[in-house]
Amino acid sequence: MQKPTLKEKFRYYFENTMSSGPSGVIKWLAIVSLAIVLLLGLVILIFGIKESGDAESPLGFFEGAWQSLMATLDSGTMGGDPADAWPFRIVRFIATLVGIFVISILIGSISSGIDEKIDELKKGKSKVLETNHTLILGWSEKVFSIIKEIIEANSNQKNPSIVILADRDKVEMDDEIREKIEDFKNTKIICRSGSPLESSAINVVNPNAARSIIVLANEEANADTYVIKSVLALTNGKNRKKEAYHIVAEVKDPKNMEAAELVGNNETVFVLSSNLISKITAQTCRQSGLSVVYTELLQFDGDEIYFNEEKSLAGKTYKDALFAYNTSSIIGLFTSDKNVLINPPMDTVINNGDQVIAISEDDDTVKISGMSSWNIKHDVFNNFEKDDVKTEHSLILGWNNRGTSIIEELDNYVAKGSEVLILADSEIDIEASLTDLKANVKNQNISYMKGNIIDRNTLDSLRVENFDHIILLSYKDGMDVQESDAITLICLLHLRAISEKVNKDFSIVSEMLDIRNRDLGVVAKADDFIVGDNLISLMLSQLSENKDLKKVYDILFDADGSEIYLKPVSRYVKTGEEMDFYTIVERAAQLNETAIGYRVTAESSNSDEHFGVRLNPKKTDKFTFSPDDLIIVLSED
Repeated sequence: MQKPTLKEKFRYYFENTMSSGPSGVIKWLAIVSLAIVLLLGLVILIFGIKESGDAESPLGFFEGAWQSLMATLDSGTMGGDPADAWPFRIVRFIATLVGIFVISILIGSISSGIDEKIDELKKGKSKVLETNHTLILGWSEKVFSIIKEIIEANSNQKNPSIVILADRDKVEMDDEIREKIEDFKNTKIICRSGSPLESSAINVVNPNAARSIIVLANEEANADTYVIKSVLALTNGKNRKKEAYHIVAEVKDPKNMEAAELVGNNETVFVLSSNLISKITAQTCRQSGLSVVYTELLQFDGDEIYFNEEKSLAGKTYKDALFAYNTSSIIGLFTSDKNVLINPPMDTVINNGDQVIAISEDDDTVKISGMSSWNIKHDVFNNFEKDDVKTEHSLILGWNNRGTSIIEELDNYVAKGSEVLILADSEIDIEASLTDLKANVKNQNISYMKGNIIDRNTLDSLRVENFDHIILLSYKDGMDVQESDAITLICLLHLRAISEKVNKDFSIVSEMLDIRNRDLGVVAKADDFIVGDNLISLMLSQLSENKDLKKVYDILFDADGSEIYLKPVSRYVKTGEEMDFYTIVERAAQLNETAIGYRVTAESSNSDEHFGVRLNPKKTDKFTFSPDDLIIVLSED
């Protein structure tokens, strides 16, 4: 192999140093400047150039080099050169010309280097030094709701922080967060750019010191793959801590749950978002106001679910626990062996180590009242006869990939012989997706009609007043969020007009993609709104604080076991009579139900009053119920 020439070596070295950035340019400028200054000093020495005609001896090498350096750095020094020393002037002029070009390039390079360093700092590459922080991996529209909820949860904490790692520009993330969240309260928000799939990038955000970690699914078609890889990078990272992580992750496709559980390493709680929203939609369409109840339970602003061990309750029954608290509503027990019992039999004995599951304003408000007697008005109790199970007729307007799972979930609640009609004009091959569905459902007959859900004539032809429930789904595929919500709102307005025309209130549950459009939907008088991303965000936030809540949610959202119901007040007590909530709790307990609140139907359209929903009322406060009001209970049917 032929050896490289000296010229090739020099060029190779020169290119390598220049490619290193501003530091390489500055290095070569310094070398060139020094070489020219020394060369001019040598010229002065060789030709015996004097500083002036009157000078007795010529300048030496070092003095000549110094004078040349001064002319290089400051061109103004030439103004004082003697008029009778033209050789000296020529040398100084050459030095000044070199200085003009070199200094200009030098200043530009230094400025460019400083700008690059500032840009690099803005990108956030330094290691996060926060501890006990909430770490969010990934980025989607859910991140803003999650940040808001965690900020609310952190309001009573000391120096709390949220750290976000996403494959996005840090400045863009900072700007979006500031734009959509007005008040950070006492919480510090820190963003870092990097891939949540790489252990090296994850190490930058200090996962070993994090209090909890939330892994978000992005908007890509294969979002679950990214979630699973991120969890794998955490649980199998080279620098991971010995203790278990507290990880909460979102999975969209049920088919990916098995793989997710394998990499979760018993450290991760997975939320199956599509399944959850389908269950909530199926439950809500049959009970007006249920989505508001779920939202109230899942958000940190107001009352949430807490676990608390009260040793004085050991040996007593679940019913005793219901009456032991005045400002908290007990909904179940978290046993010492980590099992969750929601609305267990009233005579269930509470053992040592068991915790009550309570709805309360904060974890420090779950305190027994100390009361030993209650003003229960037995004379207002109502007897009721259980209604016969009737077939139901449901109308689904619009379609998306959650449609089939909603119908499957609805099949768990309706009587045999019930019917579902789908009206949609979607790019999805609905008829093909319904083929398998028809074979799986047992209680419903399914039919499909192709049509435009915002065409008034089409809606009139359906005679929507004959349906028991109306579910309005958002179009998602290939459509902008705002455009999809606009179609939903137009359809709601048509339904409202039909409702007024036939003088009948419709039971409508509507899916919204953007929670900001919910207030517009209220104008259209829909009963409930399912904002899927918002509900998932709320649940992820709650689980990041207490992952054992997942067991509670699994029971509440499942068709088996006890769920939340809104039932007519006349089922329990006479209306028009003043009473406190202890009376409602007692009557519900007699029916093996747990009362946790009520809904004032007259305020069902008032967003400022939480659409009439009152969760966890103070039990000693007095109420007078109207015939249309509802009691919120946990019940098996």
